Amino acid sequence: MRKALTWLPWGLLVVVIIGFLVWNRFQTVEVPATQPAAPVASDGIKMPAERVEPLVNPSQSGSINSYSTAVKVAAPAVVNIFTTQNVKANNQVFVNDPMFKEFFNNQLPELKNKKENNLGSGVIVRADGYILTNNHVISQADQIIVGLKDGRRALAEVVGTDPDTDLAVIKINLDHLPVLPFKLSGNEVGDIVLAIGNPFGVGQTVTQGIISALGRSDLGINTYEDFIQTDAAINPGNSGGALIDVAGNLIGVNTAIFSQSGGSLGIGFAIPAKICQHVFNSILKDGRVVRGWLGLSLVPPTYNEDMTQRITDGVVVAKTLNNGPAMKAGIRAGDRIVKINNFTIHSAAHLINYVALQAPGNLVKVNLMRDNQPVELEVEVGERQQKRESTSEYIPLPRSPR
Repeated sequence: MRKALTWLPWGLLVVVIIGFLVWNRFQTVEVPATQPAAPVASDGIKMPAERVEPLVNPSQSGSINSYSTAVKVAAPAVVNIFTTQNVKANNQVFVNDPMFKEFFNNQLPELKNKKENNLGSGVIVRADGYILTNNHVISQADQIIVGLKDGRRALAEVVGTDPDTDLAVIKINLDHLPVLPFKLSGNEVGDIVLAIGNPFGVGQTVTQGIISALGRSDLGINTYEDFIQTDAAINPGNSGGALIDVAGNLIGVNTAIFSQSGGSLGIGFAIPAKICQHVFNSILKDGRVVRGWLGLSLVPPTYNEDMTQRITDGVVVAKTLNNGPAMKAGIRAGDRIVKINNFTIHSAAHLINYVALQAPGNLVKVNLMRDNQPVELEVEVGERQQKRESTSEYIPLPRSPR
């Protein structure tokens, strides 16, 4: 009996503890995982709860968290181009100046020649060493050195140039070269793109943006324009560098920016891959790009001859070149060209680009409107001579001084 009384308090204690635990279990309120309790600061003020759900769901279709794969594919094929130009000192200005001679006691000081170094970029497009870049990067160079991402360097020779598109092909003699493939179509406004180059000589740099527009023309940069516009940051030294998609394909070669100060304002232009490939193949085949030409100056149409209706199709002939193909065929100033070989003309750039693809000597059918009457003529396509002039604010990317 005494033993039973000894264990009774301990038994009651165990029962009380178990009862308390059971009661506490049913009184606890669970806080949902998406609504965590706000932490309390040392001063007793409740702090805002931290957001736990991700801003972007990686499982959603189209979401991309990194472009490292595309960069790993493309970056090795983008090269730095170092050019050297020998600038001869010109002291002939002072030779016949008596005051200058007297000042130096008839001994003209010797002015030494100097070298100017500039930087640009390029893209390896064939494994045997052919590189595509901008013509303005290498046009005045006496020596061209190509630097690869893997640290190798090599002297390059010029294979051919095309000032009308501001493209050039150079070649190096190295083995085991990476190549960036052309992507000729399928690009859309809003697609994410990456620009790779050597801006300001700081080293290979990748910037990201989107395609802002396609088919930009009539900018006064090149004779033949069909630019990809992008807001990816490109700067001096990016000239000739690659514009790629998120899969690492070459969709364009960076060539110009809109700028009033020389810096990037988020309006850059790249020559699309279809033009790059055409120029590249033509230079390798013929050493130059052969294009068709009609000898016309064109302006967009505005209103009809009675100034009563706005016209949106075709282009108006401002003038024809003396003894050019168009004049010989009977095309006159004021004619509105609406079709060539049944290809509808929407702008001067469309007409120029279409005719450029025609072989010199071919006959093309031109449909035009003259005095509100349709006229059909045949024109023998001539050959365009290379020429490039530009005076607009859309400027080729300057070579970055080193």
